Amino acid sequence: MANKSDKQHEIDISEEYTRSYDIRYIAEIRHIGLGTYRIIKDLDKSILRNKIAAQFVKWDSQWSTIKAREEQATNKEASLNEAEIRTKEAADALDAIENILLHTLPIDDAVDWESLKDFSDFPEENPKGNLAYELEKIKFPSKPTLKDDPIKPIESNYEPKISLIDKIITSRKERKINEANSEYKQALAKWEKDCLENKKLNSNLTSTYEKEVEQVNNKIEEIKRKYDELEAKWKKKKQDFLETHESNNKKIDLLKEAYLKGEPLAVLQNCELVLNNSQYPDSFPRDFDIEYNPQNRTIVLDYTLPSPSHLPTLKEVKYIATKKELKEYYISETQNNKNYDSVIYKIALRTIHELYEADVAEAIDSIIFNGWVNSIDKATGKPVNNCIASLQAEKTSFLEIDLGNVDPKACFKSLKGISSSKLSGITAIQPIAVINKNDKRFVSSYDVADSLNQGDNLAAMDWEDFEHLIREVFEKEFNSNGGEVKVTQASRDGGVDAIAFDPDPIRGGKIVIQAKRYTNTVGVSAVRDLYGTVLNEGATKGILVTTADYGPDAYGFAKDKPITLMNGANLLFLLEKHGHKARINLIEAKKLMQ
Repeated sequence: MANKSDKQHEIDISEEYTRSYDIRYIAEIRHIGLGTYRIIKDLDKSILRNKIAAQFVKWDSQWSTIKAREEQATNKEASLNEAEIRTKEAADALDAIENILLHTLPIDDAVDWESLKDFSDFPEENPKGNLAYELEKIKFPSKPTLKDDPIKPIESNYEPKISLIDKIITSRKERKINEANSEYKQALAKWEKDCLENKKLNSNLTSTYEKEVEQVNNKIEEIKRKYDELEAKWKKKKQDFLETHESNNKKIDLLKEAYLKGEPLAVLQNCELVLNNSQYPDSFPRDFDIEYNPQNRTIVLDYTLPSPSHLPTLKEVKYIATKKELKEYYISETQNNKNYDSVIYKIALRTIHELYEADVAEAIDSIIFNGWVNSIDKATGKPVNNCIASLQAEKTSFLEIDLGNVDPKACFKSLKGISSSKLSGITAIQPIAVINKNDKRFVSSYDVADSLNQGDNLAAMDWEDFEHLIREVFEKEFNSNGGEVKVTQASRDGGVDAIAFDPDPIRGGKIVIQAKRYTNTVGVSAVRDLYGTVLNEGATKGILVTTADYGPDAYGFAKDKPITLMNGANLLFLLEKHGHKARINLIEAKKLMQ
């Protein structure tokens, strides 16, 4: 999966198969400033994201404190106040180690399922809220001032002025009358021309204005359409956000319901949630592998313990006034080794206590704790991973212990815990829990796949050859993970045909495989039988393989159970994946059988 980075945060998410071959998501998260590293696991990706976010909130708070202190240190010399602060922090760190067991006792370790849900609001505002602001920025054109028409000339204003002489001299009078009439006609013609030009001017102004208004209105409509589209996308995104949250929250409800019913995978995830919620110093590694056997109701926990170097050793910081510097004082190596031994016993008891206290479904009767340490072998200089403490605690007897008043080592030993006399030496011991692979039903197997031809009809092959073919192809499939597949005695009774093992004694698993060379649809009864076999075998998963297909009832029953149904098409794909080709023709097989 893609890596993500956000300033001080680094996240690397990958996937792995659990003992039951389900997908578990693994997040390796780092805080660059703090130099802190942690591994978080979960079967559900949404729950994993919530865990990651919570851890980064905590780290960011610590980083803010450190940055504030660094800023203060750059502005002044090391001071007595700084020494007192660091001394108190050192004392608090040593105190936290001393009280690592007592810390958990007042805490209710049961999983708070509601806290795993995400009820956050959709973080983005409706973009249409900006529409009014965008529209306010648009300016409409000013309405033009139209020019008024000129005043029409009045004929009476052009009447000639006739004098006495004009009246006497007729020609002179007529000339004045004619001149006046001509002047009026010219004025009238000019007025008509001015009116026409004025009309054209006003028409142009009005037309230009109307075009500008139309352009603005078009722009407004365009902006509205744009925001309608943005709002539609926003609504879709919000709906997807809410549906995702609802779906993820529903998963948590289903997980809780499955856990309260005691379903094995849910019991495992409940334990993982409890262990992830347990707060330890950031320097401690946070990794574990866990398996649950529903038949004997036992948890086997492979837990990564801190090495001696992970424990705090700073005891005091003093300010040397004459040198204007800080001097650090540390606890002795002997004291650190003593602290380490005590911490390991406390972690073992604390972890078992937390798992039992959180066992609301009453699904666990026994817990096997195996503590592993990654360190460097002083003899070879090479990294080693040693189990240094192993303890099996029955629930009834463990709950009678008053952990607030016990000596951790004495309590560990009284529960028949196994460890070396000096844990700080990282001496390896044999862990209590191993996978028993001795099964009298196992028989010698033989290879079939290499003899297959592309024209061979799997539905018509010998039933015993078919079982060995299934064993062979699954062995190739699991081989990349170090897996092993054994075929059981031939019985044709619908029981266990093969069993797959992961060879790791702690993280390994047992998978029941049934092969059915059928020509008819496989009914729900076969799937029910497989589920019963998974429980009876103490396995964590069942795989049913057929040359035909399954009915809807069969698929419905297998849903949400640790069962994988493989039909003929799946089988042909798996064979081809490993370099073998064949075919399945049910009609042809039926005729041959008849």
